[in-house]
Amino acid sequence: MPEITFVKVDGEKVVVDAKAGNTVMEVAREYDLPMLAACGGALACATCHVVVDEGWYEKTGEVSEDEEDLLDTAHNLTATSRLCCQIKVSDDLDGLVVNLTPME
Repeated sequence: MPEITFVKVDGEKVVVDAKAGNTVMEVAREYDLPMLAACGGALACATCHVVVDEGWYEKTGEVSEDEEDLLDTAHNLTATSRLCCQIKVSDDLDGLVVNLTPME
């Protein structure tokens, strides 16, 4: 089972086991991490915005045009920002590190 490290806004690291095939957003919700994820993964908001650790960004897959458009509405946008509802967990992402962003 792939392991994902979520870094909370306060710096606390939470390491969890993730089921391959789920999205990173689904994993965050399963472990009750602080994330609004208002649209439930329908790619209709940016409330599951995370900042992917630079070393992992390329491995998270291609960013669609729709995701890019929604990211433009997110606060604290960085070069490695993603909507985690669009990142599918796979064995290739074992060790992934994502930083949660403030819920605004």
